[in-house]
Amino acid sequence: MTDSELIETARNSKAWPFQEAQRLAKRLRNGKPGGEPVLFETGYGPSGLPHIGTFQEVLRTTLVRRAYEALTGEKTRLVAFSDDMDGLRKVPDNVPNKEMLASHLGKPLSRIPSPFSNEHESFAAHNNAQLREFLDQFGFDYEFVSSSDRYNSGAFDDALRGVLRNFDAIMDIMLPTLREERRKTYSPIMPVSPTTGVVLQVPVEVVDAEAGTIRFTDEDGNTVEQSALAGMAKCQWKVDWAMRWVALGVDYEMYGKDLTDSGVQSGKIARVLGGNKPEGLIYELFLDAKGEKISKSKGNGLSIEEWLQYGSEESLGFYIFANPKSAKQLHAGVIPKAIDDYWQFRERLAEQPLDKQLGNPVWHLARANESLDGPEAPGAGDSLSVPYSLLLNLVSVLGLEATPENLAEYVASYTGQTVTDPALTRLIEAAVNYNRDFVAPTLSKRAPEDGEVLALTELDAQLAAAPEDADAEALQTMVYEIGKREEFGFESLRDWFRALYETLLGSEQGPRMGSFIALYGIEPTRKLIAEALARA
Repeated sequence: MTDSELIETARNSKAWPFQEAQRLAKRLRNGKPGGEPVLFETGYGPSGLPHIGTFQEVLRTTLVRRAYEALTGEKTRLVAFSDDMDGLRKVPDNVPNKEMLASHLGKPLSRIPSPFSNEHESFAAHNNAQLREFLDQFGFDYEFVSSSDRYNSGAFDDALRGVLRNFDAIMDIMLPTLREERRKTYSPIMPVSPTTGVVLQVPVEVVDAEAGTIRFTDEDGNTVEQSALAGMAKCQWKVDWAMRWVALGVDYEMYGKDLTDSGVQSGKIARVLGGNKPEGLIYELFLDAKGEKISKSKGNGLSIEEWLQYGSEESLGFYIFANPKSAKQLHAGVIPKAIDDYWQFRERLAEQPLDKQLGNPVWHLARANESLDGPEAPGAGDSLSVPYSLLLNLVSVLGLEATPENLAEYVASYTGQTVTDPALTRLIEAAVNYNRDFVAPTLSKRAPEDGEVLALTELDAQLAAAPEDADAEALQTMVYEIGKREEFGFESLRDWFRALYETLLGSEQGPRMGSFIALYGIEPTRKLIAEALARA
């Protein structure tokens, strides 16, 4: 594949990262002035720890970034921006030393002591370190930028002067969007109190925009005239977002549906400040198993740590990849299918023509943390010797006594090779965890009825006569032919397989039975049949 072939194919790709990249390329038809890298940004609020929402936003932005590089060959940057100049509005539930934090409510997150230890100079510094560690864990290529550093160093001073010069125009944009009570205290600029250090929500008068001087009433009732520059003030959220876009020259930023209105108002403010709203995708939010919006305070979602306990990083990326504009349910039940689907797409990749590769999620995920000079298709054509769903069925039969070691022994017997593949080893451990927490507590094997008894008896007889090394295909054919026999009374093969799952495995759904028998073994399977017949 040549660069020209890739670019031409990318121009016509319908995969959503390329659709986003095509829109951005159309906007930046001649690139950025001076050949500067195209800037992608993701935002982070360091009042809490990084979570799965942080991961999905950085991943999706990275996918668009890499698609843009493939489409244009231009250089790019990704900035992970931490809004650590924001005032602490409430004490999080999942932190120690809550009383200490409560005494600092309203102060910038970067000026509040860390509740965790003395290792970091502030609450924000601790959470920012967690963010960088989190992003580094997944190999993201990014530049960390701190809001406090920008404000305190004066790097935002010119942009702040722009906000002060356009104070009235920004008020005209924002006031109609606010409730009457909020209008009385709203100001695009929030000064930091010289007496308490709190970020104040008070009316502000611009005294001298070029000098950056403002006037306001402090918490003690005194009128204060001070600079808004060099960390003595910060912008309101929507103004801050717009100011940041203009000051940094952001070209692309995606955000969740809950920020749709914020994006509209910030876009208007950016134009007032002499810039433009970046290109970006508005993505849908995650839902829990009941279809309700996931809330950190409710704890009704699935954390990234939980996903990695039961699945893999690649499967999480695969699940997040599809249809970002559609809401996704995020709960443990989606993990097994995500894993097996990921590996199916990964196996197909090497055989696909280029246009199909660009629509394959694995193509994008493989490049998420690779430059254009990286491998052509890391992992293309790889496959798992045993699907995750089959591992789950095997471990469910082994029961709570199952361990990664004895599960690996079954797999080794099935494949004829010792398990050395790191990906398979991780999934074996994940299957044991998943079975322990989600499968075993729900299993209930029912007694076979009527023709099912006869069919199971016949299956047992044929297995007894089968060679010990019978392969999965031969065993599948055996099971299939029994299900078609009229004397057993199955209306369809689906009924026969459902009976096998419910009587032998205790679940409504299950694996390809030939593969399961080959993996579990003929004699252990006959024992399952004997136990089922004993319940009849």
